[in-house]
Amino acid sequence: MAKKKNKKVIRYRRPLNINIGMIIFALIFAYMAFYVYTYMKRERIEFYEVTEGSIVNDQRHSGIILRTEVPKYTDRAGNINYYLREGKKAAVGTRIYSIDETGSLSKLLEEKMGDSVALSSENLSSLKKELSSFSQTFTNENFNSVYDTRYSLDSRVLEYVSVDTLKNLDDAIAQLGGNFEQVRSDMAGIVSYSVDGLESVTPEQVTAELFDKSVYKKAQTKSGQLVEKGAPAYKLITEGTWSILFPMTDEDHTLYGQKTSLSVKFSGKDLKTTGSFSVITGADGGSYGKLDFHKYMEQFVSDRFVDFEIITEEVKGLKIPRTAVTEVNFFQIPKEFLVRSPEGSARGFYKETYTENGPAVALVSCDIYNDDGEYYYVDAGEKSELKAGDYLVKENSQDRFQVGTMASLQGVYNINRGYTMFRRIEVLNSSDEYYTVAKGTGYGLSVYDHIVLNAAAVSENDTIIYQ
Repeated sequence: MAKKKNKKVIRYRRPLNINIGMIIFALIFAYMAFYVYTYMKRERIEFYEVTEGSIVNDQRHSGIILRTEVPKYTDRAGNINYYLREGKKAAVGTRIYSIDETGSLSKLLEEKMGDSVALSSENLSSLKKELSSFSQTFTNENFNSVYDTRYSLDSRVLEYVSVDTLKNLDDAIAQLGGNFEQVRSDMAGIVSYSVDGLESVTPEQVTAELFDKSVYKKAQTKSGQLVEKGAPAYKLITEGTWSILFPMTDEDHTLYGQKTSLSVKFSGKDLKTTGSFSVITGADGGSYGKLDFHKYMEQFVSDRFVDFEIITEEVKGLKIPRTAVTEVNFFQIPKEFLVRSPEGSARGFYKETYTENGPAVALVSCDIYNDDGEYYYVDAGEKSELKAGDYLVKENSQDRFQVGTMASLQGVYNINRGYTMFRRIEVLNSSDEYYTVAKGTGYGLSVYDHIVLNAAAVSENDTIIYQ
């Protein structure tokens, strides 16, 4: 019997044939993988688009308000109730308040009011406006203003309620007889219920102590309150002209000591106006600024202190972030050493070189970054064709100049072409976050240019990947 043949199949391994196509494909794949890796790992650069804008320099001050004020005092003790809202104008004979010696009127008011009295939309709007103004101007250093504002709001609410209720109580008031007195205004003016003892102070009597808010006190009477004889009841502001006095520093004198009018913006109020300006000497020999106004007095009837800003300058130009600005050093080359083509365009500089045959000159091209009228500012970086110590030769002359003198320029990095190019700037004004720079300068910026937001992160001629 014949033996069975072994039918086991053995695979034949073909030899690996590496051809030029595979090598090229592998190189391309490796290059692409490396490029993707470096792209992902590379730091992204944020950019900023240059826009037109302006910066307004505001000088902040705190001053005191002086005006023509006539305080009025009670002639008897009792419960006081007001008829006229603060800040309203009273004519001669206008009923301002009443004094109830027995408290009968207060009881009558409670009976009549009950729970039916509600504030009008006008009243609520006034209260909201006062709260909004307080929230915008509040600082931790002026915490006492919290209590003043609360007191003012309480007084105003009671005043609104009393006024609305008393309008229909004339018949009931008549029944109170001699224990009740109604007080009417003996002159015309704006009514205020804050009396602080500074009503008679004149600008020439001002001293530094008057600006200390920590010791300032005022009496502010509210409706329903029990008052003594001779207590401050209200005051009348009889003229529309009012003034703000504020201490002046040497810097203030430099900025606007010679001006006759200033633009003012009030903190916490949507109000900007212009006032006549003068400098006076106070009773303590100090120098004080005095701003005089003929409008808007009614908005400050309850205030003695006021925070405001004096707008000293508004500069328009190109607006750029401060973080985009840097300084770079450049070689200064006299302008007469520039070589030009017959058409007049710049070509470069003749640099002195040495060859086997002796001295020679070679034309080198350099980027120019500024022209100050006497010198061109030329790249001094590592990639520059000019180095410190090189000699330049003037065209058609034996005059020589040794490269080495340097000066810095303030500027930004323009990235319109995908790589960084230094562009100089001329700063006109600044704020905490931005510069306003001149528009239309040579070797400078234009509107809509893209610049590196953080100049410290790049150098000249860096390739940029946008964020």
